[in-house]
Amino acid sequence: MAKAYTPGLKVSASTVYRARRLLPVTGEVLVKAGDRVGARDTVARTFVEGEVTPVALASLLSAPAGDVPSLMLVKQGDTVEAGQPLARSKGIFGLGKKEVPSPAAGTVESISATTGQVILRGAPIAVEVKAYVSGTVVEALSGEGAVVECDAALVQGIFGVGGETVGPIRMAANSPDATLGAADIKPDMKGAVVVGGARMTAGAVQAAQAAGVAALVAGGIDDADLKAILGYDLGVAITGSERIGLTLVVTEGFGDIAMAARTFALLKGFEGREASVNGATQIRAGVMRPEIVVARQAGDPAPSTGARPEEGALEIGTQVRLIRDPYFGLIGSVAALPSEPAVLGSGSKARVLEVTLGDGRRVTVPRANIELIET
Repeated sequence: MAKAYTPGLKVSASTVYRARRLLPVTGEVLVKAGDRVGARDTVARTFVEGEVTPVALASLLSAPAGDVPSLMLVKQGDTVEAGQPLARSKGIFGLGKKEVPSPAAGTVESISATTGQVILRGAPIAVEVKAYVSGTVVEALSGEGAVVECDAALVQGIFGVGGETVGPIRMAANSPDATLGAADIKPDMKGAVVVGGARMTAGAVQAAQAAGVAALVAGGIDDADLKAILGYDLGVAITGSERIGLTLVVTEGFGDIAMAARTFALLKGFEGREASVNGATQIRAGVMRPEIVVARQAGDPAPSTGARPEEGALEIGTQVRLIRDPYFGLIGSVAALPSEPAVLGSGSKARVLEVTLGDGRRVTVPRANIELIET
Protein backbone atom coordinates (compact mmCIF):
# COMPACT_ATOMS: atom_id res chain seq x y z
CA MET A 1 0.00 0.00 0.00
CA ALA A 2 1.19 3.53 -0.77
CA LYS A 3 2.51 5.31 2.31
CA ALA A 4 4.06 8.66 3.21
CA TYR A 5 4.89 10.51 6.43
CA THR A 6 3.72 13.87 7.73
CA PRO A 7 3.48 15.61 11.12
CA GLY A 8 0.07 15.95 12.71
CA LEU A 9 -2.18 16.58 15.67
CA LYS A 10 -3.67 13.99 17.98
CA VAL A 11 -7.45 13.86 18.36
CA SER A 12 -7.98 10.58 20.14
CA ALA A 13 -10.76 9.07 22.24
CA SER A 14 -8.25 6.80 23.95
CA THR A 15 -4.49 7.06 24.20
CA VAL A 16 -1.86 6.36 26.84
CA TYR A 17 -0.95 9.78 28.22
CA ARG A 18 2.12 10.40 30.36
CA ALA A 19 2.73 13.61 32.27
CA ARG A 20 6.30 14.19 33.42
CA ARG A 21 6.01 16.49 36.42
CA LEU A 22 9.33 18.05 37.45
CA LEU A 23 10.42 20.59 40.05
CA PRO A 24 12.52 23.59 38.91
CA VAL A 25 15.12 22.76 41.59
CA THR A 26 15.74 19.74 43.80
CA GLY A 27 13.07 19.15 46.40
CA GLU A 28 10.83 16.56 48.04
CA VAL A 29 8.81 14.00 46.07
CA LEU A 30 5.54 13.24 47.89
CA VAL A 31 4.41 10.18 45.94
CA LYS A 32 5.77 6.75 45.06
CA ALA A 33 5.35 4.43 42.10
CA GLY A 34 1.91 2.81 42.11
CA ASP A 35 0.12 5.68 43.89
CA ARG A 36 -3.18 6.90 42.44
CA VAL A 37 -3.32 10.70 42.20
CA GLY A 38 -5.89 13.30 41.19
CA ALA A 39 -5.15 16.13 38.78
CA ARG A 40 -5.00 18.67 41.62
CA ASP A 41 -2.86 16.55 43.96
CA THR A 42 0.66 17.77 44.78
CA VAL A 43 3.30 15.25 43.73
CA ALA A 44 6.44 17.23 44.62
CA ARG A 45 7.38 20.32 46.59
CA THR A 46 10.39 22.54 47.06
CA PHE A 47 11.31 26.01 48.29
CA VAL A 48 13.14 28.72 46.39
CA GLU A 49 14.84 31.75 47.87
CA GLY A 50 12.64 34.70 48.66
CA GLU A 51 12.77 38.05 46.91
CA VAL A 52 15.70 40.40 47.55
CA THR A 53 15.05 43.92 48.84
CA PRO A 54 18.07 46.26 48.81
CA VAL A 55 18.02 49.18 51.28
CA ALA A 56 20.42 52.08 50.63
CA LEU A 57 20.94 53.00 54.29
CA ALA A 58 23.95 55.30 53.76
CA SER A 59 21.91 57.48 51.45
CA LEU A 60 18.78 57.38 53.59
CA LEU A 61 20.70 58.30 56.74
CA SER A 62 23.01 60.80 54.99
CA ALA A 63 25.93 58.93 56.51
CA PRO A 64 29.23 57.57 55.13
CA ALA A 65 28.98 53.96 53.90
CA GLY A 66 31.64 52.90 56.38
CA ASP A 67 29.45 54.05 59.33
CA VAL A 68 26.45 51.89 58.37
CA PRO A 69 27.45 48.77 60.38
CA SER A 70 27.73 50.85 63.56
CA LEU A 71 24.31 52.44 62.96
CA MET A 72 22.44 49.15 62.60
CA LEU A 73 19.76 48.25 65.14
CA VAL A 74 19.74 44.66 63.87
CA LYS A 75 22.53 42.32 62.89
CA GLN A 76 23.15 39.99 59.95
CA GLY A 77 20.90 36.92 60.16
CA ASP A 78 18.16 38.66 62.17
CA THR A 79 14.54 38.37 61.09
CA VAL A 80 12.74 41.70 60.72
CA GLU A 81 9.15 42.77 60.11
CA ALA A 82 7.98 45.43 57.67
CA GLY A 83 8.19 48.82 59.40
CA GLN A 84 10.67 47.66 62.04
CA PRO A 85 13.59 50.13 62.45
CA LEU A 86 16.75 48.87 60.74
CA ALA A 87 19.19 51.63 61.60
CA ARG A 88 19.40 54.98 63.39
CA SER A 89 21.64 57.95 62.65
CA LYS A 90 23.81 59.58 65.35
CA GLY A 91 22.19 62.98 64.95
CA ILE A 92 23.85 66.23 65.99
CA PHE A 93 24.95 66.32 69.64
CA GLY A 94 22.63 63.37 70.15
CA LEU A 95 19.63 65.24 68.77
CA GLY A 96 17.67 64.85 65.53
CA LYS A 97 18.33 61.15 65.17
CA LYS A 98 16.77 59.54 62.10
CA GLU A 99 15.52 55.98 61.82
CA VAL A 100 15.01 53.93 58.65
CA PRO A 101 12.18 51.38 58.82
CA SER A 102 12.39 48.08 56.99
CA PRO A 103 10.47 48.27 53.67
CA ALA A 104 9.66 44.54 53.80
CA ALA A 105 9.65 41.52 56.06
CA GLY A 106 12.57 39.12 55.76
CA THR A 107 16.03 38.22 56.97
CA VAL A 108 19.05 40.55 57.04
CA GLU A 109 21.29 38.81 54.51
CA SER A 110 24.18 41.29 54.34
CA ILE A 111 25.38 44.63 55.66
CA SER A 112 27.98 46.37 53.49
CA ALA A 113 30.43 48.96 54.80
CA THR A 114 31.60 49.45 51.21
CA THR A 115 28.28 50.37 49.58
CA GLY A 116 26.33 51.35 52.69
CA GLN A 117 23.61 48.99 51.55
CA VAL A 118 21.67 46.34 53.45
CA ILE A 119 20.16 43.34 51.67
CA LEU A 120 16.93 41.83 52.98
CA ARG A 121 15.89 38.35 51.83
CA GLY A 122 12.20 37.49 51.88
CA ALA A 123 10.80 34.24 53.25
CA PRO A 124 11.38 31.14 51.10
CA ILE A 125 8.69 30.64 48.45
CA ALA A 126 7.00 27.26 48.27
CA VAL A 127 6.84 25.73 44.79
CA GLU A 128 4.46 22.82 44.32
CA VAL A 129 4.04 20.60 41.27
CA LYS A 130 0.56 19.16 40.74
CA ALA A 131 -0.17 15.85 39.01
CA TYR A 132 -2.03 17.73 36.19
CA VAL A 133 -3.95 14.57 35.22
CA SER A 134 -5.71 11.91 37.29
CA GLY A 135 -3.85 8.63 36.98
CA THR A 136 -1.17 6.35 38.38
CA VAL A 137 2.37 7.30 39.33
CA VAL A 138 4.52 5.03 37.15
CA GLU A 139 7.86 6.52 38.17
CA ALA A 140 9.04 8.57 41.14
CA LEU A 141 12.12 10.63 40.31
CA SER A 142 14.08 11.17 43.53
CA GLY A 143 14.36 14.87 44.34
CA GLU A 144 12.91 15.81 40.95
CA GLY A 145 9.26 14.83 40.55
CA ALA A 146 7.17 12.02 39.12
CA VAL A 147 5.66 10.57 35.95
CA VAL A 148 1.87 10.15 35.97
CA GLU A 149 0.15 7.90 33.44
CA CYS A 150 -3.47 7.46 32.45
CA ASP A 151 -5.71 6.26 29.64
CA ALA A 152 -7.09 9.51 28.29
CA ALA A 153 -9.02 11.26 25.59
CA LEU A 154 -6.65 13.78 24.03
CA VAL A 155 -7.24 16.77 21.77
CA GLN A 156 -4.25 18.75 20.56
CA GLY A 157 -4.83 22.26 19.25
CA ILE A 158 -3.14 24.46 16.69
CA PHE A 159 -2.41 27.36 19.04
CA GLY A 160 -2.92 28.41 22.65
CA VAL A 161 -1.96 30.89 25.33
CA GLY A 162 -1.91 30.54 29.09
CA GLY A 163 -0.60 27.75 31.29
CA GLU A 164 -1.97 24.63 32.93
CA THR A 165 -5.45 24.56 34.40
CA VAL A 166 -8.07 21.99 35.40
CA GLY A 167 -11.87 22.17 35.34
CA PRO A 168 -15.09 20.45 34.25
CA ILE A 169 -16.02 20.63 30.55
CA ARG A 170 -19.00 22.88 29.76
CA MET A 171 -20.38 23.16 26.24
CA ALA A 172 -21.24 26.76 25.26
CA ALA A 173 -22.21 25.95 21.66
CA ASN A 174 -24.74 23.59 20.11
CA SER A 175 -22.76 23.04 16.92
CA PRO A 176 -19.11 23.17 15.83
CA ASP A 177 -19.78 26.14 13.51
CA ALA A 178 -21.39 28.39 16.14
CA THR A 179 -19.43 31.56 17.04
CA LEU A 180 -18.55 31.85 20.73
CA GLY A 181 -19.71 35.27 21.92
CA ALA A 182 -19.97 37.07 25.25
CA ALA A 183 -23.63 36.04 25.68
CA ASP A 184 -22.59 32.38 25.66
CA ILE A 185 -20.55 32.79 28.85
CA LYS A 186 -22.66 32.25 31.99
CA PRO A 187 -21.85 33.10 35.62
CA ASP A 188 -22.06 29.42 36.62
CA MET A 189 -19.16 28.60 34.27
CA LYS A 190 -16.65 29.75 36.90
CA GLY A 191 -13.73 27.32 37.00
CA ALA A 192 -14.96 25.41 33.93
CA VAL A 193 -13.31 24.47 30.64
CA VAL A 194 -15.76 26.10 28.24
CA VAL A 195 -16.00 24.67 24.72
CA GLY A 196 -17.34 26.75 21.83
CA GLY A 197 -17.70 25.99 18.15
CA ALA A 198 -16.09 28.32 15.62
CA ARG A 199 -14.31 31.62 16.40
CA MET A 200 -14.07 32.84 19.98
CA THR A 201 -14.58 36.61 20.06
CA ALA A 202 -12.72 39.13 22.19
CA GLY A 203 -16.03 39.76 23.97
CA ALA A 204 -16.29 36.08 24.87
CA VAL A 205 -12.77 36.11 26.33
CA GLN A 206 -13.49 39.24 28.36
CA ALA A 207 -16.74 37.73 29.66
CA ALA A 208 -14.89 34.53 30.54
CA GLN A 209 -12.25 36.50 32.42
CA ALA A 210 -14.97 38.27 34.41
CA ALA A 211 -16.77 34.98 35.16
CA GLY A 212 -13.59 33.22 36.31
CA VAL A 213 -13.62 30.60 33.55
CA ALA A 214 -10.59 28.28 33.68
CA ALA A 215 -10.18 27.80 29.92
CA LEU A 216 -11.84 28.56 26.57
CA VAL A 217 -11.62 26.12 23.67
CA ALA A 218 -12.86 26.98 20.17
CA GLY A 219 -12.12 26.39 16.52
CA GLY A 220 -10.53 29.77 15.76
CA ILE A 221 -9.65 33.25 16.90
CA ASP A 222 -9.08 36.50 15.04
CA ASP A 223 -5.49 37.76 15.26
CA ALA A 224 -6.75 41.30 15.99
CA ASP A 225 -8.82 39.95 18.89
CA LEU A 226 -5.80 38.06 20.22
CA LYS A 227 -3.72 41.24 20.15
CA ALA A 228 -6.47 43.11 22.00
CA ILE A 229 -6.64 40.36 24.64
CA LEU A 230 -2.88 40.21 25.20
CA GLY A 231 -2.17 43.89 24.66
CA TYR A 232 0.70 43.15 22.27
CA ASP A 233 1.58 41.25 19.11
CA LEU A 234 2.61 37.69 19.80
CA GLY A 235 5.93 36.83 18.15
CA VAL A 236 7.42 33.48 17.23
CA ALA A 237 8.16 32.07 20.66
CA ILE A 238 6.91 29.71 23.34
CA THR A 239 3.52 30.66 24.74
CA GLY A 240 2.06 29.49 28.04
CA SER A 241 3.34 32.09 30.50
CA GLU A 242 0.73 34.75 29.62
CA ARG A 243 -1.16 36.08 32.63
CA ILE A 244 -4.63 36.82 31.28
CA GLY A 245 -6.65 34.99 33.93
CA LEU A 246 -7.48 31.93 31.82
CA THR A 247 -6.12 29.56 29.18
CA LEU A 248 -7.14 29.73 25.50
CA VAL A 249 -6.89 26.82 23.04
CA VAL A 250 -7.64 27.12 19.31
CA THR A 251 -8.15 23.75 17.64
CA GLU A 252 -8.21 24.74 13.94
CA GLY A 253 -6.49 28.07 13.21
CA PHE A 254 -6.83 31.84 12.93
CA GLY A 255 -10.08 33.26 11.58
CA ASP A 256 -13.71 32.22 11.67
CA ILE A 257 -13.11 28.47 11.40
CA ALA A 258 -15.54 25.84 12.65
CA MET A 259 -14.19 23.27 15.07
CA ALA A 260 -13.79 19.88 13.42
CA ALA A 261 -17.00 17.90 13.95
CA ARG A 262 -15.02 14.97 15.30
CA THR A 263 -13.23 17.14 17.87
CA PHE A 264 -16.49 18.84 18.92
CA ALA A 265 -18.26 15.48 19.35
CA LEU A 266 -15.38 14.06 21.39
CA LEU A 267 -15.38 16.99 23.83
CA LYS A 268 -19.18 17.03 24.04
CA GLY A 269 -19.12 13.35 24.95
CA PHE A 270 -17.09 14.22 28.05
CA GLU A 271 -19.22 17.20 29.16
CA GLY A 272 -19.20 17.49 32.93
CA ARG A 273 -15.95 15.56 33.27
CA GLU A 274 -12.75 17.09 34.59
CA ALA A 275 -10.32 18.14 31.86
CA SER A 276 -6.69 19.21 32.11
CA VAL A 277 -5.77 22.02 29.72
CA ASN A 278 -2.44 23.56 28.77
CA GLY A 279 -2.12 26.42 26.25
CA ALA A 280 1.68 26.20 25.91
CA THR A 281 2.63 26.29 22.22
CA GLN A 282 5.96 26.21 20.40
CA ILE A 283 6.05 26.18 16.62
CA ARG A 284 9.81 26.08 16.15
CA ALA A 285 12.21 23.21 16.93
CA GLY A 286 10.89 21.08 19.77
CA VAL A 287 7.24 21.56 18.80
CA MET A 288 4.76 21.86 21.67
CA ARG A 289 1.02 21.68 21.09
CA PRO A 290 -1.73 23.05 23.32
CA GLU A 291 -3.91 20.26 24.64
CA ILE A 292 -7.10 19.15 26.36
CA VAL A 293 -6.76 15.88 28.31
CA VAL A 294 -9.63 13.93 29.90
CA ALA A 295 -8.67 10.90 31.98
CA ARG A 296 -10.90 7.98 31.01
CA GLN A 297 -12.81 6.03 33.66
CA ALA A 298 -13.79 2.38 33.91
CA GLY A 299 -17.38 3.02 32.82
CA ASP A 300 -16.54 5.00 29.70
CA PRO A 301 -17.64 3.38 26.41
CA ALA A 302 -14.81 1.80 24.47
CA PRO A 303 -13.62 3.93 21.54
CA SER A 304 -14.21 2.65 18.05
CA THR A 305 -11.55 0.14 17.09
CA GLY A 306 -9.71 -0.38 13.87
CA ALA A 307 -6.24 -0.69 12.48
CA ARG A 308 -4.15 2.15 13.81
CA PRO A 309 -1.73 3.59 11.27
CA GLU A 310 1.95 3.66 12.09
CA GLU A 311 2.71 6.89 13.96
CA GLY A 312 3.26 9.65 11.41
CA ALA A 313 2.24 7.38 8.55
CA LEU A 314 0.00 8.73 5.80
CA GLU A 315 -1.95 6.02 3.99
CA ILE A 316 -5.31 5.39 2.35
CA GLY A 317 -8.09 6.19 4.82
CA THR A 318 -5.94 8.31 7.13
CA GLN A 319 -7.73 11.35 8.58
CA VAL A 320 -6.10 14.65 7.58
CA ARG A 321 -6.69 18.37 7.96
CA LEU A 322 -6.07 20.72 5.00
CA ILE A 323 -3.96 23.68 6.08
CA ARG A 324 -3.83 25.88 2.96
CA ASP A 325 -6.42 27.78 0.93
CA PRO A 326 -8.79 27.14 -0.75
CA TYR A 327 -9.61 24.24 1.59
CA PHE A 328 -8.08 25.63 4.79
CA GLY A 329 -9.46 23.99 7.92
CA LEU A 330 -11.42 21.23 6.15
CA ILE A 331 -11.04 17.64 7.28
CA GLY A 332 -11.18 14.51 5.14
CA SER A 333 -9.61 11.14 4.51
CA VAL A 334 -6.82 10.17 2.12
CA ALA A 335 -8.33 8.62 -1.02
CA ALA A 336 -5.18 8.18 -3.12
CA LEU A 337 -1.42 8.71 -2.93
CA PRO A 338 -0.14 9.12 -6.49
CA SER A 339 3.52 8.23 -6.71
CA GLU A 340 4.38 10.68 -9.49
CA PRO A 341 4.60 14.49 -9.02
CA ALA A 342 1.73 16.50 -10.53
CA VAL A 343 1.69 19.91 -12.19
CA LEU A 344 -0.01 22.47 -9.94
CA GLY A 345 -2.02 25.51 -11.00
CA SER A 346 1.10 27.63 -10.55
CA GLY A 347 2.92 25.51 -13.11
CA SER A 348 5.28 23.94 -10.57
CA LYS A 349 5.48 20.24 -9.84
CA ALA A 350 4.89 18.68 -6.43
CA ARG A 351 3.93 15.41 -4.78
CA VAL A 352 0.16 15.38 -4.25
CA LEU A 353 -2.57 13.29 -2.70
CA GLU A 354 -6.32 12.99 -3.17
CA VAL A 355 -8.59 13.71 -0.23
CA THR A 356 -12.28 12.90 0.19
CA LEU A 357 -13.84 15.75 2.17
CA GLY A 358 -16.73 15.46 4.60
CA ASP A 359 -19.21 16.68 1.98
CA GLY A 360 -18.14 13.97 -0.46
CA ARG A 361 -15.95 16.13 -2.69
CA ARG A 362 -12.66 14.61 -3.81
CA VAL A 363 -9.86 17.14 -4.15
CA THR A 364 -6.21 16.96 -5.12
CA VAL A 365 -3.76 18.94 -2.99
CA PRO A 366 0.02 19.09 -2.45
CA ARG A 367 1.16 16.81 0.36
CA ALA A 368 2.72 19.84 2.07
CA ASN A 369 -0.79 21.32 2.39
CA ILE A 370 -2.13 18.71 4.81
CA GLU A 371 -1.63 17.76 8.44
CA LEU A 372 -2.21 14.28 9.82
CA ILE A 373 -4.86 13.89 12.53
CA GLU A 374 -3.52 11.07 14.68
CA THR A 375 -6.27 8.94 16.20
